[in-house]
Amino acid sequence: MSKRRRAVPDRVRVALALCGAGVLIGVAVAPAQAAEVSYATHCVPPAGVGLDPVDGTTEVEITAPATAEVGDEVEVVWKFVQAASKNPDLIDIGENQVKPSGTLKAAGAQSAAVPMEGPQENPPIPKGGDMVLSDMKGTLKLTTAGEVTLTPDAYTVTAYGTDTKCTPSEAVPAAATIKVEAGDGSSPTTSDEPTDSASPTPSASDEPSESASSTPSATASDSGQTDFTGKVVDIPYTCKSPIGEQKATSTIQINAKKDGGNFALTVQFKKSPMNSPANIPKDSIKPSMQVVLGGADEGSVRVEGPTNAEDIKAGDPIEITDMTGTYKPGATGESTLSPGVLTIEALGTTTTCTPDSTSVSLKLDTTAQEGGASGGSSAGGSSTGGGTSGGLAATGSEDHAALKALGLVAGTAVLLGAAVFTFMPGRRRV
Repeated sequence: MSKRRRAVPDRVRVALALCGAGVLIGVAVAPAQAAEVSYATHCVPPAGVGLDPVDGTTEVEITAPATAEVGDEVEVVWKFVQAASKNPDLIDIGENQVKPSGTLKAAGAQSAAVPMEGPQENPPIPKGGDMVLSDMKGTLKLTTAGEVTLTPDAYTVTAYGTDTKCTPSEAVPAAATIKVEAGDGSSPTTSDEPTDSASPTPSASDEPSESASSTPSATASDSGQTDFTGKVVDIPYTCKSPIGEQKATSTIQINAKKDGGNFALTVQFKKSPMNSPANIPKDSIKPSMQVVLGGADEGSVRVEGPTNAEDIKAGDPIEITDMTGTYKPGATGESTLSPGVLTIEALGTTTTCTPDSTSVSLKLDTTAQEGGASGGSSAGGSSTGGGTSGGLAATGSEDHAALKALGLVAGTAVLLGAAVFTFMPGRRRV
């Protein structure tokens, strides 16, 4: 006998629907929140470019979860609604040449400085156009229950290998608040372990560096060997150009090829190139160096490189060509060769880079030659030898820009610095 289905009253249906909604709400992920703040900002252009600090208004939007639990690692997004600057009517900034980084302050239930970084992505920015900076992201590990406030702080704009540093010049209001609930307490313990285990990694990575520095440089002998490869060394320089002074570190290697009692030298810059801040015509950049002799010999050997064979467009790599010259020994024994004073002639100006300290790249067993270098300089240098391998060291948070002085030559860094941050009165939010 079939049972008759009883109709469900409307009020019951409504109650069930509400209960179901309550269940769904109970398991839903906490929504993200976004809030904008604006604050007065003091920006300092790159050192040595001859520009005064500028003041403007930064407006940012901070996005973060509204609620979370202790042990959660949350992502925070910093969006530039308005930067404190515009591109002046000097040069166009090419596509994907600007990279922002900064710090977000966490306060309240826990305090932390959250590193923020954005990709090197931007549309072409024409003369007079507003600066366009990519969104920065960072992560925060929540450790304490309560309310955690998020406040934007200082940031840096990196373009064409130079940094413009911007700091708040007034108290900045909090942009977002995360309500942190107590968790089971297991996450923080687990998350700390990778950090501890990661600590030995730098030590391990340092070991190859130490072993590399202790590896003897190539030494010529009477075995019939004619080609000798030097050790790659990092040389800190102070570079002086017509418009300023710049510290820089270059990675250099000196190689030699024996020719009778003499040696044909090749000096190479080993790291990735930086980008040109402006258009540079061909035959405009010419490098030369005094290679310092030591050990049995003394004095120096001049090496030269050819000028750039092609035009260098703004945003394209600048490379220092291989420099070559002839070393005629002035003493018998073990002689050492180290990078010395570097000179860059470009666009009618001269930049001179003097080592703050130097390191031996190559050791050679030498036999004194008539008219050799001991106590003086060994002329040589070739404007035709060498290729284009090597170049200026890359810029970034991990390394000094090798020979940033090229960016200073003939005022290109003045244009560059001005392009990165020139005062633009910003609207203040009320």
